[in-house]
Amino acid sequence: MAGVIFDLDGVLVDSAEFHYRAWQALADRIGVPFDRQANEALRGVDRMNSLLLLLGPHAVRFSEAEKEAFCAEKNAQYVLLIADITPAGLLPGAGELLTALRAAGIPAAVASSSKNARPVVASLGIESLLTAIVDGSEVKRAKPDPELFLLAAARLGQAPAQCVVVEDAQAGVEAGLAGGMRVIGIGDPARVGAAQRVVHGTDEISVAMIRGLLEDGVTV
Repeated sequence: MAGVIFDLDGVLVDSAEFHYRAWQALADRIGVPFDRQANEALRGVDRMNSLLLLLGPHAVRFSEAEKEAFCAEKNAQYVLLIADITPAGLLPGAGELLTALRAAGIPAAVASSSKNARPVVASLGIESLLTAIVDGSEVKRAKPDPELFLLAAARLGQAPAQCVVVEDAQAGVEAGLAGGMRVIGIGDPARVGAAQRVVHGTDEISVAMIRGLLEDGVTV
């Protein structure tokens, strides 16, 4: 048997832009420098740790209560921005891959650090193609800890060694490898190059590639 575990942002949907815009609005309001390059470090990172990365040396200016409020403010802005997501927001090849996995009898899960993963999945219209959804509210340890992916594997009824993780963030690649899973990295090899296979986009991933990684332990 096999299972496939997908990150959400940057893998199935391009909601990374919405995260960036929400963080940028917060940074501008509180007077902390932030830009798209700094935002790259936030890929795959949970909300509070993303805030700490954004604040950097400015973190000492704010109390823990203020930091919690900043996270809530960013999330509220993000929720407003994603309200208009539709199935048209699926990245190229994402829907086709999920459909092909279902046809092949290979269960799929979404495992995202985002606590908004479930409403995004619902808006994308892919719930019927997934066996499980795990979000950041269900785990105590964020990526690169493998807890999120191990929980997803358990819900798929698969051993970690029989699962392939699809990720676009360094922290996510590290989490998949730490969990004893095969990993397909999407995007810049400088970011995801530790994965067993690196592709430009989800549309380059096939059922054959996934089976090859699990059966041979090598890229195909």
